[in-house]
Amino acid sequence: MNIRTLALAPALLVAMAFPALAERISLNEISRYLNSLTTVTSEFTQINPDGTVSTGTVYIQRPGRVRFEYNNDPTLVLASGGNVAIFDGKSNSGPQQYPLSQTPLSIILDANVNLGRQGMVTGHSEQNNATVVTAQDPQRPQNGNIQMVFTAPTELRQWVVTDDSGQKTTVILGEMAKGGSIPSSQFSIQTEMGRR
Repeated sequence: MNIRTLALAPALLVAMAFPALAERISLNEISRYLNSLTTVTSEFTQINPDGTVSTGTVYIQRPGRVRFEYNNDPTLVLASGGNVAIFDGKSNSGPQQYPLSQTPLSIILDANVNLGRQGMVTGHSEQNNATVVTAQDPQRPQNGNIQMVFTAPTELRQWVVTDDSGQKTTVILGEMAKGGSIPSSQFSIQTEMGRR
């Protein structure tokens, strides 16, 4: 064993002692992955801005549609037709509604996700063997941002939406069932209003 090999030995031992760090997934690959998602169903855990925790099932039909059903809670969140409606089970009035474009979740639901657009991504890093991407609508940065966490092979694991007032809502996804069909009525704000 020569001097050079002896000098390298501690570095080799350190390298062998730790598993290889996951490489940061490229923005092009993440855009491709999000665009490949059409219909997704997943259990989720939601950490609300006040620290309370909710669970339920989320149904996603890209582009533009999402349904959050909560366990043991009549609250329902729907997005379709360019609008978001929040049905509060404790209220007799109609749903609170606003344009989908005003929420950072619209980035995931967009017909053509392109994280390479100028001014869209404000953070892209590798943390704890996951790729973390923070994105905003470049035309409406005042509407907040979404921080998405992906593991390799590319899979969306969670997101944190920071709204225009700085409130953070975290959604942690369970095992995602991809494909299949969800009836359009599940995303209809009008149908849900009639049902209630």
